[in-house]
Amino acid sequence: MSKVISADQAAGLIKDGDTIAWTTIGMSYFAEQIAQALETRFLETGAPRNITPVHDCGCGDGKDAGMAHLAHDGLVKRLVCGHTGQAPKMAQMVADERIEAYLLPQGVLATLWRQIAGHKPGVITKVGMGTYVDPRIAGGKVTSLTKEDLVKLIEIEGEEWLLYKSFPVNVAVIRATTADENGNLTVEEEAQISEALPMAQAAHNTGGIVIAQVKYLAEAHSLHPKDVKIPAALVDYVVVAEPENHKQTISTVYNPGLAGNTRVPLGAIPPMPFSERKLIARRAAMELRPDTLVNLGIGVPDGVASVAAEEGVVKNSRSPPNLVPMAASRPLVVTSAPPGMPTPSSSTTPSSTSTTAGAWTSPSWAWPRPMPGATSMSASSAPKWSARAASSTSPRAPKRWCSAVR
Repeated sequence: MSKVISADQAAGLIKDGDTIAWTTIGMSYFAEQIAQALETRFLETGAPRNITPVHDCGCGDGKDAGMAHLAHDGLVKRLVCGHTGQAPKMAQMVADERIEAYLLPQGVLATLWRQIAGHKPGVITKVGMGTYVDPRIAGGKVTSLTKEDLVKLIEIEGEEWLLYKSFPVNVAVIRATTADENGNLTVEEEAQISEALPMAQAAHNTGGIVIAQVKYLAEAHSLHPKDVKIPAALVDYVVVAEPENHKQTISTVYNPGLAGNTRVPLGAIPPMPFSERKLIARRAAMELRPDTLVNLGIGVPDGVASVAAEEGVVKNSRSPPNLVPMAASRPLVVTSAPPGMPTPSSSTTPSSTSTTAGAWTSPSWAWPRPMPGATSMSASSAPKWSARAASSTSPRAPKRWCSAVR
């Protein structure tokens, strides 16, 4: 029997008090049509009430999409997430202390789904120790209404750790590109790899349901088995969205380069216009060293990739050795040039990609340090920059290896 239902039917499956996990990376992987239907249902009927949305990455377009659809008094009781900035209406509810809210580390939330799926107590980590997430300070609580402790200080063999507690997931709302009639999911047009699989496992293994929004529907058994990223056994319902509600990124309906289906030549990428932002990016890019792997967040750091591509100091498939590979975190995309906002954590020149959990648990991201085999460098072995770059930066800082620019 087909698992395909309408977005309105999907919204009707959500009950009062449900904890709902959403895949999202900005607007990538977000089930926008289901969120719209849930908002419409609440405004028309007043139900459901007091839900708890959970998402590990930012969720929205900075305006009215994404989590903004759920920013209504009575609809949301509690928000658990790693970032609210891309959903200003939801962020305002937090600022006005109209809901309970927890802001927890994105990488921790991304790895928590697997712990929930495995019926583990949670994520045990040093991440957040000594910050506002530490329960001795605020425990990640950011409104006065927020009382329950989701983070606990524990001791293992005399050493202190933080335990981010597991919780049941009543509904997982995930996204993929194509579903067959049985519910097998592929992600061939998505810009990254999300936490859809462990999130679906978390809901399935704690008695919840999994609703998948897709762009295309295929005949049962017609998808190549190696292309299936979430198997049908984990998927209860499928919603086929309109194209405008299934955008690849905040600003892109579909770009094959962002999905890794084509590779855009670096020379075809327009240079970043000169501005204060580019000036800062140029100065940061002066710290790049050959054979280091550079982890770029979103915001000003994405300009570093643009400048480095313009100056020819980043690697592509035909680069000589000793140039610099880039990696856009959230999730991990190893690339020549991450494109930046409004397409965060994606790239038109990827060589590999991983989940957010993969990016944040890889030891290579832990500390700024030399890559294996790295040695100190003389000035003559540093990257060569054009006069245009040199004239727009301050004198070089002391030489050091950098594995993160944020």
